[in-house]
Amino acid sequence: MPFDFLNDPVSPDAASHSQDARRTNYHAGLSAEQAVARHYADRGAVLRETRWRGRCGEIDLILSEGDRIVFVEVKKSRTHAMAVQRVTARQLGRILRSAEDYLGQCPAGALTDARLDVALVDADGVIDIIPNASMGL
Repeated sequence: MPFDFLNDPVSPDAASHSQDARRTNYHAGLSAEQAVARHYADRGAVLRETRWRGRCGEIDLILSEGDRIVFVEVKKSRTHAMAVQRVTARQLGRILRSAEDYLGQCPAGALTDARLDVALVDADGVIDIIPNASMGL
């Protein structure tokens, strides 16, 4: 048969499946972000913002470690290796530009001590942090 109606993107079943997958991914992302926020909190960080939107894009988590601001991009995948492959230079650039917007609201502005971490979460919920990722990827 020349057409596969089960996988046809306009069929109600395919649209429903696609919507279900998006919903599942959304909730998995939220769960990963919450786990990463707890991970940082267990080490003394204070959560300032979740899913903060700047002019250039969204930052998953913004935390304080004393006077330092930590911006965190959370990536969830089956393995840490797969998760890190989903971090692009373009995405990091957008996050850094949004971080500049956020720092503009801080008393010390651009002189605020800050870093960008990438938190990788695998299928087992194991968290691996790449600190100061904008310098290491």
